[in-house]
Amino acid sequence: MKSLKIGSCLLALSLVGTAAYSADSITVVNYGGSYARACADAYHERFEAATGIKVKLEDYTGGLAEVRAQVDADSIHWDVVHLDNPDHLVGCDEGVLEVLSDLDLPAAPDGTPAASDFFAGSVTECGVGTVIFATVVAYNSELSGENPPSKIADFFDVEAFPGRRGMRRSVAENLLFALLGDGVQPNEVFDVLSTTEGIARAFSKLDSIKEHIVWWEAGAQPPQMLADGEVVMTTGWNGRIFNAQALEKQPFVIIWDGHIRDWSHIGIVANTPRLEAAREFVKFATTTESLVRVGERIAYAPLRKSGLPQIGNHVSADIPMQPHMPTYPQNSMNFVRNDPVWWTERIDELTERFSAWLAK
Repeated sequence: MKSLKIGSCLLALSLVGTAAYSADSITVVNYGGSYARACADAYHERFEAATGIKVKLEDYTGGLAEVRAQVDADSIHWDVVHLDNPDHLVGCDEGVLEVLSDLDLPAAPDGTPAASDFFAGSVTECGVGTVIFATVVAYNSELSGENPPSKIADFFDVEAFPGRRGMRRSVAENLLFALLGDGVQPNEVFDVLSTTEGIARAFSKLDSIKEHIVWWEAGAQPPQMLADGEVVMTTGWNGRIFNAQALEKQPFVIIWDGHIRDWSHIGIVANTPRLEAAREFVKFATTTESLVRVGERIAYAPLRKSGLPQIGNHVSADIPMQPHMPTYPQNSMNFVRNDPVWWTERIDELTERFSAWLAK
């Protein structure tokens, strides 16, 4: 870790320099809960110390509605926003996010240029990738009996595993889970879903468990539903489930089979008057050290190749973090990598269909 620490010191000095920033504070919007706390602990205070720019943190549940409203009204009070993979592409096309293609991102600790260190496709015109996360299925081992679920197909088997299931009130992951649970191979999921028959197949699979579903919207809900026994299984973000396991000592088990792997990005709201300060924050937040420090607080893997080997134990639970990462080899046997471009072309149509299906 010595080279990492030296690199971070040099970065801090380069950020401070003699620059005069256009703002003394910025507002950073995150998803809340354990991920927001991990980011704040990992690099917000360090950024403030390095630049003198105060970071105000706000929570939201995702989406572009508020970003659009601020840009349309020319009343920008958010500056930096954590974004789901499709949202940063849509926001870029709509012009509600700043173009960041000229951002000079810091190199890896060993000097590898950022362009080579970030995973392919994770730095886009309006967004810089931060972490890899997974939407997984999890269960409470104290309530699962002698025959616990072990694979994605078990989530849809209400005869062998009776009880209610938790699912996010969102079309994207649910259609993918449905096809995986129906036996479609991970590398064929998007091809199947690109057909009329494939969409019908996915909704039919969801129909088979619809009366057993408890819908969730916020990331904190799945662990709570498991703890309360409200559901026997639930989909959820792996980092939220991990924190419940490690910090709250909940007897939860993640089923890595058939998980949906995705990336989170960070972007800047278009026309913010605090643009220079926001750009410095994005650069600082996506250094190798910042992403490693996030990974030592929540089980989300860095989107820089130099990151994963640097991750050690959890800062408070003192357990090795690498085995809890979505990218850990034993967790990567059967998964679907989400396709944000595919969703940007179809999300409106499928969301409308999903809403109609919910209303039936």
